[in-house]
Amino acid sequence: MTRTILLIICVFCCACANERSNTSTVVSTTKTSEIVSKSSSNSNTIDATQLKINRKPKGNYNTIKQTIATDRAYFAKQFKQNKQKTIDSASSYLYNKLLNEIVPHWYGTPWDFNGHTNIPNEGEIACGYFVSTTLKHLGFRLNRYKMAQEGGTNEAITLQPRAELKIYRNISQTALKTKLNNVYKDGIYFVGLSNHVGYVLIKNKELYFLHSSYCDNKVILEKAETSPCFQSDIYVFAEITTNRKLIQKWIQNTPIPIHK
Repeated sequence: MTRTILLIICVFCCACANERSNTSTVVSTTKTSEIVSKSSSNSNTIDATQLKINRKPKGNYNTIKQTIATDRAYFAKQFKQNKQKTIDSASSYLYNKLLNEIVPHWYGTPWDFNGHTNIPNEGEIACGYFVSTTLKHLGFRLNRYKMAQEGGTNEAITLQPRAELKIYRNISQTALKTKLNNVYKDGIYFVGLSNHVGYVLIKNKELYFLHSSYCDNKVILEKAETSPCFQSDIYVFAEITTNRKLIQKWIQNTPIPIHK
């Protein structure tokens, strides 16, 4: 009996629980909100050259992770001498490493609701695991499994206190872009949706959605406002590359507890 229940029921491991409710959501692995709402995305081509971002994997992935660990130790030494300047430098460093070195290896990795691969383009990756795994590989000291198994709001609170989050409900894409540009500067942010999670890149006042897409069945970067996966009745934002407290935790290799 227990085995049958375990085969039928699962928790939203990719943080796709409906954030309109504070109760735990239990669904069949074959009938998730992601799969039910799946649709073909419109043409959403991005000019990477114009954006000045790298879309192609470069170098050895394990070497990149090792280099980040070495560089973090350097930042830790500098932090003792000049805290504010070191955080500023680390902010730019983490932005570049995540967007231009870590993530390019993940583009095209197949999406699957139960995917949790630790190796880019080997196996599948769910939306929550894409975020938690790339953050871990960027050097944040967190449990990628536990984080990915939480809902979007809890994932956001893991990265930033609830009082500092930006939450928008029932808002148009135009209004959302305006509000975000009023409170945020260019950078990479976490976003929790009603049935999905990912990163939002803000660059030159434009919003781009970086995520393991259940609409395209792979990891992609696309314009947020025309992404079918970005449509939601709630948006919960947490700062990452502009989050000074989080960056300090990265510098000092401080464990990041998963909010439940």
